[in-house]
Amino acid sequence: MSKHGLEQDMETTLVKPRSRRDILKMLGLGALLPAAAGVLSACGGAPATASTAATTTHEDAANGTHAATTPAAAGTAQADWEEMDRMHEAGIKAFPAKTAGLGNQPLAPRGENGVKAFDLVCKVVQWEVAPGQTVEAWCYNEQVPGPEIRVVEGDTVRINVKNELPESTALHPHGVIVPNNMDGVPFITQPPIKPGETFTYEFVARNPGSHMYHSHHNSTKQVGKGLLGALIIEPKDRSKDPDYDLEYTMVLNDQLGGFTINGKGFPATAPLTAKRGQKVRIRYMNEGQMIHPMHLHGMPQLTFAKDGWNLPQPYMNDTVNVAPGERWDVIVDCTELGVWAFHCHILSHAESEHGMFGMVTALIVEE
Repeated sequence: MSKHGLEQDMETTLVKPRSRRDILKMLGLGALLPAAAGVLSACGGAPATASTAATTTHEDAANGTHAATTPAAAGTAQADWEEMDRMHEAGIKAFPAKTAGLGNQPLAPRGENGVKAFDLVCKVVQWEVAPGQTVEAWCYNEQVPGPEIRVVEGDTVRINVKNELPESTALHPHGVIVPNNMDGVPFITQPPIKPGETFTYEFVARNPGSHMYHSHHNSTKQVGKGLLGALIIEPKDRSKDPDYDLEYTMVLNDQLGGFTINGKGFPATAPLTAKRGQKVRIRYMNEGQMIHPMHLHGMPQLTFAKDGWNLPQPYMNDTVNVAPGERWDVIVDCTELGVWAFHCHILSHAESEHGMFGMVTALIVEE
């Protein structure tokens, strides 16, 4: 098993998004990455603004289109295709675009008499999905997705949920084996958490794997607006998982601001980065209402776990179909240098005549 023990290696396994400067420096590989020439120049460009980046609205994304802020060319067919090329290029040059807010950040627990305690506050904030596109989000700790909760199999976990929303809510630990009264479904297992109230969930982390937490009260609205997050239980015996050097979590959603990966739409999505020869674990989590077949260019994925349970026979593929509520774990052996497109293969979730948008990012493999 590679060196990714929870306590001693949290900082190396929980990889944070690179800055534009980091990516430009990383991609300064000259002839080594000829296929990525467009992205190389893109990463050195000016930060995206509302006048340069192609962005999407919720309504446009749902219809498979997105609005481009660059004016459409009029007149000849030649001007039309040239304008389309310009819009595609503008989106690539903006990647990775800077936006306010960063979700899915690790939440450190407090120790309380042997219990790992986490505090979550539900509140309404303004969230920038893509450059110049701000929406009202309902979220945990002002993040979309909410902060990552990570524990080890056998830990006693305590989650204090304070409700600062204008309506009642609840928290469901999706996929986690918990006592019935900790399952988080109002009027079945508990009363709803009313505005201004706090409810405490407590359970022993019994089943390791990639799990989620989200609202289970008015959930179409509340989860759609951002009340969702990753809940990861590390196994005591890590030898049961394949070896890996780095890991990323990709939380998919298709309501708040359109099609997003970790709360952002292209060109504001964060790239995945690795050195050649490293093995990368990707945890896919679908918190949306549509399927999202996630396709990586250039390298296959070893799919080894489903909903937190290791498969009896892992298998290779290049497209992982992630349905609502599902979690899939894969390993990518980063053997091929370059900047590789990585996107949902329902193409209306990722690209239109105005360029790439929504569920698009890249895996960058460097020497």
